Amino acid sequence: MRNNAFRMRCDHGRMLATSDRLLRLLALLQSRPRWSGPELAARLGVTTRTIRNDVERIRRLGYPVHAEPGPGGGYHLGAGTELPPLLLDDGEAVAVTLGLRLAAAAGVTGLDDASPRALAKLEQVLPSRLRERAAAIETATVPLGGGGPALPAEVLTRVAGACRDHRRLRFDYRDHEGDATTRTVEPHRLVLARGRWYLVAWDGGRDGWRTFRADRIDLPANAVGDRFTPRDPPGGDLAAYVQGGLAQATWRVRTRVVVHAPAAWLAARLPAGTGLVEALDDQRSAFEAGAETPEVLAGYLALLGADFELAGPPEVVQAVREVGARLTRAANT
Repeated sequence: MRNNAFRMRCDHGRMLATSDRLLRLLALLQSRPRWSGPELAARLGVTTRTIRNDVERIRRLGYPVHAEPGPGGGYHLGAGTELPPLLLDDGEAVAVTLGLRLAAAAGVTGLDDASPRALAKLEQVLPSRLRERAAAIETATVPLGGGGPALPAEVLTRVAGACRDHRRLRFDYRDHEGDATTRTVEPHRLVLARGRWYLVAWDGGRDGWRTFRADRIDLPANAVGDRFTPRDPPGGDLAAYVQGGLAQATWRVRTRVVVHAPAAWLAARLPAGTGLVEALDDQRSAFEAGAETPEVLAGYLALLGADFELAGPPEVVQAVREVGARLTRAANT
């Protein structure tokens, strides 16, 4: 009897291990369009033969798993009337719940209603343990809107589609003073910052990169045009470009500074959001500096730790002279 009980415990353990592996296999098949047999075997710690057997078990349960032979082949879930349940681990459930909660604060018209509906559907397919975690986040958080103007979801999706498909966009644009222009651009990326959506694009009419407030874009019916070959992001760093542009938009005083130091050294010393650093040669670099007043800008430049040159304006040059004289007097006392 002891031997029979031992065999029963072993068989039960193997059944649990197999069931757990099948669920993990289904989750992997849901996570991306195609997997090779060796990739799945490596992720699950089994042989490719076990993967083939597990795929057959999943098929017998009614889930359409297709297999394609050859170097470019693999396994993928097919479209069907019965698909596996949504399988999320703890981290994925938290991420999806947070994303849906924050969607209402993204400044996009319509998402404030769509987000609660999607959360309700998510809770119906989650296991009870994960449903409780998702519900805790949903009830305990209060997303605050960024205070920016609302952006129609249609505009967001059409612009995002043009970015994805590398298609030119033609639209009417209103600047901060209300003046309207017609632009034809090569859209690169959408950026959400400070409660507003921005489109970073190459503006052929201005022969340079520009950042557009998405809520000021008016898309006609024929806004999407032909394809283009995407360019490298401005300065090689899109995040720095957008941060620098937003920072400069609030500066009342600004100047171009040429620093007698390599670009990498200067970039490491500048605070995040200052903007792009331009390498002039191996020993010189330049950037746009700004502040509320000439005096504040002069004090900031004094902390660079390297010699520099100014292109103006006169009030900034004068403020630098005064700060330099003040520091010299302090050092001589």
